[in-house]
Amino acid sequence: MRYRLFGRHTGLRVSELALGTGNFGTGWGHGAERDEARAVFDGYAEAGGNFIDTADTYQVGQSESLLGDFLAADRDYFVLATKYTLGAGPKADLARTGNSRKTMIRAVEDSLKRLRTDRIDLLWTHMADGMTPMEEILRGFDDLARAGKILHAGLSNFPAWRIARGATLAELRNTLPIAGIQVEYSLAERSPDRELLPMAEALGLGAALWSPLGGGFLTGKYRAGKDDSRLTKLGMLVHTEKSARETALLDAVLAVADELGATPTHVAIAWLRHKATLSSTSLIPILGPRSRAQLDGTLGGLTLALSAEQAARLDAASAMPLGVPHVQLAESRPRLAGGVLEQIDLPPVPVA
Repeated sequence: MRYRLFGRHTGLRVSELALGTGNFGTGWGHGAERDEARAVFDGYAEAGGNFIDTADTYQVGQSESLLGDFLAADRDYFVLATKYTLGAGPKADLARTGNSRKTMIRAVEDSLKRLRTDRIDLLWTHMADGMTPMEEILRGFDDLARAGKILHAGLSNFPAWRIARGATLAELRNTLPIAGIQVEYSLAERSPDRELLPMAEALGLGAALWSPLGGGFLTGKYRAGKDDSRLTKLGMLVHTEKSARETALLDAVLAVADELGATPTHVAIAWLRHKATLSSTSLIPILGPRSRAQLDGTLGGLTLALSAEQAARLDAASAMPLGVPHVQLAESRPRLAGGVLEQIDLPPVPVA
C-alpha cells in the first residue's frame, strides 16, 4: 500500500485505498456480522491501510459501534472519517436529519460515543439536503473544529457549484477549509469527469471515490448469473448491464483481465490507480467489502499495472459525453488559440 496527501489543504497522509464500512453490521438486513467485519478490518490494516470511512446511518449505527471497538487498540494510526445528514436511528426524524448546525452537532456527539473517540479526523456532510445554506454548514464545521471535535471537513454528494462556493467562502472568511469531496466514480460512473473532478483538481481538494466496482457490476458476477445479496437484498447503488454502453464496457474490462491473467476486479481498481497518477490531487477509491475474501480479492489490484493502450481502451469504453459547455469549448479551442494550438503548452489541469 502506498500513501498520498489528501488534497492540498490538510497534510493528511492516507493510504491509496480507503476502507468503507457500510457493510459492517446487519442493521440493513445485508452486511457482515461482527467476526467477519473484524476480519475485514484486520486484513485492511495488515495491508497497510489507514483511511477508514463510515457514516452514522450505516447499518443504523452499527458500523460506527463496531469500528469503535476495532479502533480502540490503535486509534491514532487511523484517519477516521464519518458522515452526518441521514440520521442513525431506524426512525430518523426532523431533529436528526438534514444539514443544519443543530443536526450536525448532535450527530457528531452521538458518533463520538459510538466510535469511542474524542475526535473525528474528517467529517463529511453526507449529501445536500436542499434547504441548509452553505454558510450554516461552514459555521458548524468551524465550531466543531474550534471545539476539537473534528479536525477536517468535506462535502459528499454535493453539486460542484456548491462545493466551489463553500471552499471559496471558507477561504475568504479564514474558517476551516473544505478538505475534499466524496463522490461515486468508477469505470461504470464517469460523470464526475464533467465538473466535480476538474473542480477538485483546481481547488486542491482530495477526492474519495465510492463504489469503485460499480456495486459489483465491474466484477462480472451479475453477467455470470452469480447470486449476490447486494443486488437482490439491498437493491440500491448497483450498476447493471442495462444498455449497449454497459455491455461494451464490461466486454472491455473482461478482455483486459484476460490479457493480463487478472480478475475484472483487479482491472477496475488498477484503472482508478492509473487515473490517480494523472491527477494533481489525490483520488482515493473507497473499498466496500462484505467479507475478508472480497477484501483480499480486491487488494490484488494494487500490484496490477495497465499498459497505456489498455488504459486508453478502458477510457474509451467507459467515457460519457461531457455535455454543455465542454463540447463547444473543445471545438472552439483551436480558434481561441489563434490557429497555433500546437505551439502552446496547455496546462495539465483546468484553469481555476
